[in-house]
Amino acid sequence: MKVYSHDFNDGEKMPERQVFNGMGYQGDNLSPHLAWDDVPEGTKSFVVTCYDPDAPTGSGWWHWGVANIPSTVTVLPQGAGSGQADLPEEAIQTRTDFGQSGYGGAAPPKGETHRYIFTVHALDVEKIDVDEGSSGALLGFNVHFHSLGSASITVTYS
Repeated sequence: MKVYSHDFNDGEKMPERQVFNGMGYQGDNLSPHLAWDDVPEGTKSFVVTCYDPDAPTGSGWWHWGVANIPSTVTVLPQGAGSGQADLPEEAIQTRTDFGQSGYGGAAPPKGETHRYIFTVHALDVEKIDVDEGSSGALLGFNVHFHSLGSASITVTYS
């Protein structure tokens, strides 16, 4: 499986368009374009996540979760997680660690460099049992039991 973006490449610095607007930052808080191909046989849906393993919480920080993306969809346009482009009708954005559903951009503590891992997961079921109030941990738990494969892009921000 492969994932790519028109907004950044693996290993690059996250553009200001994808940085949070708040907590001392003035980014655009715009979810990135993501596309994927070479998906595993038997894929029935996708989940997209963005996770910061470097957050000083003891458990990282969930920046984005989108579940129940139909297997016929292989692109999320820029802004889909920010209300500026359409998500598939069946898709559900789960709660981030900012406390609400939808994309929440990079916002590391001043002076720190963090990694932001955008992952597309291929699942063997059409839907998983999550809603807009579900945490990133619950989303990940459900993904774990239905994963056929995944691909990631990691960017940094400081």
